Amino acid sequence: MHVHLLGTGDSASGLYVNPRMASLLHPTLYARRAFFLNAACGESDRAYVERLHALAEQLRPGAKLLLFAFERVHDARGAPDLERSAFYVPDAYARDTARAHAARFEWAASIHPYRPDALEALAQAKRDGARAVKWLPGAMGIDPASPRCAPFYDALRRHNLPLITHAGAELAVVGHDWDDYGNPLRLRAALEAGVRVVIAHCASLGEDRDLDRGEHGPYVPSFALFERLMNEPRYEQNLGGDISALTQLNRAHPALARVLQEQRWHARLLNGSDYPLPGVMPITSVDYLVSHKLIAPAAAPVLREIRLYNPLAFDFVLKRSLNSNGKRFAPRVFQTRRYFEARV
Repeated sequence: MHVHLLGTGDSASGLYVNPRMASLLHPTLYARRAFFLNAACGESDRAYVERLHALAEQLRPGAKLLLFAFERVHDARGAPDLERSAFYVPDAYARDTARAHAARFEWAASIHPYRPDALEALAQAKRDGARAVKWLPGAMGIDPASPRCAPFYDALRRHNLPLITHAGAELAVVGHDWDDYGNPLRLRAALEAGVRVVIAHCASLGEDRDLDRGEHGPYVPSFALFERLMNEPRYEQNLGGDISALTQLNRAHPALARVLQEQRWHARLLNGSDYPLPGVMPITSVDYLVSHKLIAPAAAPVLREIRLYNPLAFDFVLKRSLNSNGKRFAPRVFQTRRYFEARV
């Protein structure tokens, strides 16, 4: 799970990339876009999909990827705002791409809860086979704690679709002064509504206010707030995390070791790749993980070779090879299909 469907917008896909990301007048955004597309050999919409499918075909039979749509920013009236959106991957494009490669792909919708047609779009996504809904609140302008989300949460619960949502600091996709929306504690509203919530990356980066101590509470590590939620008994049935990106340089220490060692959580963790990021060479270092005794030195040369061949396989084998004081990820962390199959 947790595979991004990207491209250049050169086809009839409806995919949109903000022009600033293709302009040297905005060097930070330009470099970020170039990193992603180069890592995925994605010089066009078609090339990106073909590369992703080719990588998936090299995995063991039965392995499937969950492709994420990506919603636009919407304003206070619920109207789309492309000017403030980094990019847009329509649900229909994710759906059609998954259907065209059904042996290897599934898809997740991305629907802004402020949209006037949000509930209808969610019902359609369910009919079209979406396995989940994906949010990145800080980049999409979604406040998960807003009462405006309540009808959407009720509908998610009725449709039995999980919400996969980023929490903690976001560096890959630029937002617009909405970083506070990534606070893990703002997801209490969804959890209290009975929604199955998956916190992407286990909120392993950045700091957020401790809202449990008031709106002016101190800033604490976002991961500590994720840990608090995971340890609350009332959320044991509907809160989980995904381990995508946890091996990256800016996330691995100390969150990765903590997640490995907290085996009580493993039944509620889901593997994800955050592709194309495993193909961005500078942000994941096997040597760094060896230095923190999370990877055995003897495994390092093999992992480096796999990475050159297939970044998806590299990400999988790397996580299966992690070890912290004798603790590894349980096999079920990598058996995510059970989580997304329809439940009665």
